[in-house]
Amino acid sequence: MRPFKVLGIQQIAIGNEDKSKLQKFWVDIMGLTQKGSFKSEKENVDEDILEIGHGATAVEIDIMQPLDAEKKPRVHEPKLNHIGLWIDDLQAAVKWLEEQGVRFTPGGIRKGAAGFDVCFIHPKGNDDFPLCSEGVLVELVQAPREVIEKLS
Repeated sequence: MRPFKVLGIQQIAIGNEDKSKLQKFWVDIMGLTQKGSFKSEKENVDEDILEIGHGATAVEIDIMQPLDAEKKPRVHEPKLNHIGLWIDDLQAAVKWLEEQGVRFTPGGIRKGAAGFDVCFIHPKGNDDFPLCSEGVLVELVQAPREVIEKLS
């Protein structure tokens, strides 16, 4: 039996060579609010964290550009970079998924841009871990108590 629940969508991450074009569309045209920003040399990312809705059921739209377009990860390829899912028990989820043969990206569980513990399911399987998210990078995000209460 699965020892965790997927509660809902936490984020959708969209990349571009120049995030100012994404800012123009998502903030200026669509009216989303910017609630933060994040830069990481290790993750090769410069991102703005936008929000749709409020409180525990809000969804982030993260708009991203690479710090260096020649380095990996290439946060602008593909343009829909990844989706983030709220998970009620991230530790249990990762342990169980690995036991099932799911491949994760390097780095394990760590603090994400919004301050929550996260890890990523690899979009491609390999011989050791054949199960994957079949072409779409998936971020698993530890839901805080208020999200678990609201979405359970």
